[in-house]
Amino acid sequence: MKKRIISAIIAGVMALALTACTGNSSSASSSDASSSASSSDASQTSDAGDLKVGVIFVGDENEGYTFAHYEGVKAMQESLGLDDSQVIIKWNIPEGDECLKAAQDLADQGCDIIFANSFGHESYLLQAAQEFPEIQFCHATGYQAAGSGLDNFHNYFTSVYESRYVSGVVAGLKLNEMIDAGKVSEDAVKIGYVGAFPFAEVVSGFTAFYLGVKSVCPSATMEVRYTNSWADQTLEKSTAEALIDDGCVLISQHADTVGAPTACENAGVPCVGYNISMISVAPNTALTSASINWAPYYTYAVECVLNGKDIVVDWCQGYSEGADKITELNAEVVAEGTAAKVEEVETAIKNGTLHVFDTSTFTVNGMSLEDYVATDDGASFAQYVSDGYFHESELASAPSFSIIIDGITSITE
Repeated sequence: MKKRIISAIIAGVMALALTACTGNSSSASSSDASSSASSSDASQTSDAGDLKVGVIFVGDENEGYTFAHYEGVKAMQESLGLDDSQVIIKWNIPEGDECLKAAQDLADQGCDIIFANSFGHESYLLQAAQEFPEIQFCHATGYQAAGSGLDNFHNYFTSVYESRYVSGVVAGLKLNEMIDAGKVSEDAVKIGYVGAFPFAEVVSGFTAFYLGVKSVCPSATMEVRYTNSWADQTLEKSTAEALIDDGCVLISQHADTVGAPTACENAGVPCVGYNISMISVAPNTALTSASINWAPYYTYAVECVLNGKDIVVDWCQGYSEGADKITELNAEVVAEGTAAKVEEVETAIKNGTLHVFDTSTFTVNGMSLEDYVATDDGASFAQYVSDGYFHESELASAPSFSIIIDGITSITE
């Protein structure tokens, strides 16, 4: 079943990629994208006091992914001078009919623009967009906007694989410190990764993290285990514990709670989190977290509505535009020299001299990525590979890298 899900997602992204590329603003700042958008007939209002914004969240402030989105919404609200009555939030909305009902209710309350933040919300938000063509609908992490034929339905994400890579560098330096101290042998460096679902979003992220690790600790391997849930603290904790029991000496995650860092703190194993700093939860083991700054998109999209401008179909920005980051380094735990190395790597990503998915840095089934995409198994990825790297999130905002590279073991059952 999981393989069928992955195949369906990949097929959808591939089918839409060429259409989506004309609407992707990955290389433009949010202000540039806003000022260059053409006029739209939908959702035009010139008075910020008349605007209403609706938000559908899969979780609440106690869950890192949603909290990061909430911070972005609040930053937008403050930037545009909206009062609390103008921002209506629906918390803890499951990936089902509840999403459609939430969107319908927000529409009935007069919202001019409605956001939803979880992958499984997309089909329901799309249905609402068809029902309410005068309202703008924006969905995070999805891929259906470009092929929907609707001018009021949009996808957005960030180049979070960049911050995953940087957090991997932090982890790799810690591994080197552990090797030098004799805590682990160089030929037995295995890291663990708590993944939510075997979707491209997760695979892209853990691959980027692993490549960051390997850039400074080449002998490292990685084992990935899935929880099949975005946010299940108990399961994430037990999954991290299973990885530690299996010999993993450092843990990272694409899962939304503090479950994995809690397990790491109990076991004395270094960890890298997601979305929010985990230092308060794991003060002796948390290194940093890969994170997203959602404020640029929320501000951009709402400004478009205020100014009567089109919202791009596929929006994706990264480090260069301030949409991606890592959280504070835990100075008490990270290896010496980490801050300087992070600055070096971030600068290289921003100026384009470092590409996360540089094909010279990994293989697939013993082949280069260029050779792999020439095979039947890899042919569907060929359009993404040129100039020596995989062009992630450039043809569409949703991640598309779903290839398991050498050095990574992915356990789906």
